[in-house]
Amino acid sequence: MVSDAENIMSNQATNENESVIEKSLRPQTLDDYIGQRKIKKELKVYITAAKSRSEALDHVLLYGPPGLGKTTLAMVVAHEMGVQIKTTSGPAIEKPGDLVALLNELQAGDILFIDEIHRLPKVVEEMLYSAMEDFYIDIVVGEGPTAHPVHFPLPPFTLIGATTRAGALSAPLRDRFGIVEHMAYYDSAELQQIILRSAGIFKISIEQTGAHELALRSRGTPRIANRLLKRVRDFAQVAKKPAIDHEIVVKALHLLQVDGKGLDEVDRKVLLTMINLYHGGPVGVKTIAANIGEEVDTIEEMYEPYLLQIGFLSRTSRGRVVTPAAYEHLGLNYESN
Repeated sequence: MVSDAENIMSNQATNENESVIEKSLRPQTLDDYIGQRKIKKELKVYITAAKSRSEALDHVLLYGPPGLGKTTLAMVVAHEMGVQIKTTSGPAIEKPGDLVALLNELQAGDILFIDEIHRLPKVVEEMLYSAMEDFYIDIVVGEGPTAHPVHFPLPPFTLIGATTRAGALSAPLRDRFGIVEHMAYYDSAELQQIILRSAGIFKISIEQTGAHELALRSRGTPRIANRLLKRVRDFAQVAKKPAIDHEIVVKALHLLQVDGKGLDEVDRKVLLTMINLYHGGPVGVKTIAANIGEEVDTIEEMYEPYLLQIGFLSRTSRGRVVTPAAYEHLGLNYESN
């Protein structure tokens, strides 16, 4: 009989192995990084130039919807530059002392990656200005009458900021990034490459038809493609399929309520709420959020960008409007307001 301790150790080993595999999904070089061709082409120039001058790369801002590979790209840049990278997020840096501790660990040329940089506290953001521009920070030591400022020089470093809401960044912070890149959604061919690569790493047998159908339903997003691949793998294993094919992808994603365009239950809830309660709009995002029980930020960052991208929603000065294409996809008759 297998003991509880042995079961726990077995589960831990499985989780650790899965974690190692997850890390291996991230490419190491720009050549291995699939998609974002324009950004890769530009970054190759900037990296080559910085290395030839033996300088730190200019500060980089990556913005776009979640799951498009901003963190992965930051790690690739660090690898290409041959430097260390320190990763954190805006909400994790609560006070100036947290930022000082991070900056103090950097060597010349190193990269500090801040995800969700739009969520930095204002006092921390203001400290970043001098750090980014002139590589120093002024900190106050002591309290009361004995308090005095200390000038703290920093080695030249690169800040890579990632955000899903570039418009939420203050102008002074945004202007200090020399390289600003918009991460675009991936096309189905790029996603198919990513799925086939991930399947090889996970040792999953998958047919081209299965990979293509998964790509079509992955919302132009690598993170979603990899997540769906693992879920379909489970269905294929239970069905004793030798490989993931078109049939098992369609069956599994139907059960997961992911349709042919990649829309899930929340996407349809957004569209149907607007259609059934507000005749397709215009309607404000706060009203939509209140009706479906989701946060406004969740709708704006996770659902709305893709619905706008595929032409199922449009924005007007009066609010969001469901388009005729969305009505057709949902099998509903469109009547112009």
